[in-house]
Amino acid sequence: MSTKVMHHRPLNFWERIYVPEVARGLWVTSRHFARNLFIHTAHRLGLLKHLQAAVTIQYPEEVRPYAERLRTRHRLTQREDGSPRCVACMMCETVCPAKCIYIVAEEDPDPNIEKRPKSFDIDLGVCVYCGYCVEVCPEDAIRMDTKIMNIASYSREGMWYNMDRLLHPEKEGDVLLKPKT
Repeated sequence: MSTKVMHHRPLNFWERIYVPEVARGLWVTSRHFARNLFIHTAHRLGLLKHLQAAVTIQYPEEVRPYAERLRTRHRLTQREDGSPRCVACMMCETVCPAKCIYIVAEEDPDPNIEKRPKSFDIDLGVCVYCGYCVEVCPEDAIRMDTKIMNIASYSREGMWYNMDRLLHPEKEGDVLLKPKT
C-alpha cells in the first residue's frame, strides 16, 4: 500500500491573517440579524405577513410542534396477556450501531414461544435514535412512538431503561409532546 503525499500551496498574506474570513462571517451574521429585525418589525406593523422570520420558542412553556413520524423514546409492546412481545431474537441488539441494547434470553414456559427476554436494557445516553432496532424487529416488539422527548437525567444510571420502564413509559411522568396539527 502506497502513501499519497499532498502538496499544498503556501497561504498568502490575507489568508494567513484570516481578516477576509472574519469579515465574511460578520457579514453573514449581520445580514441575518438585519433581515429578521426588518421582518419582525414589519409583522408588528401588519405588513409582510407572507414572509417568515426566525422565531424563538420559549421552551418548556411553549412546546414545538413535532411531526408524527418523529423517533422518540423507546417502548416495548405487549401481548394481550401483558407479557412482552419480544422473543429475544437479538436482532435489535445486533443491528444497533451504538451497541446500547442489552438482552439476556431465557426459555419461555409457553411451548408456542421459544424464548423471551429475561432482561432487556437500553442505555439512552448512548443511543443515536437511528430506528434500526424498530425496523429489524420481526415481532414488532420495540417502537419509538411514545412522544416522550424529556429523557434528561442527572446521572448515567438514570439513562438506563430496563424492561419495566420500557413496557410502561406512562409511569415515568414524562412530558408528552403534542402532535403537529
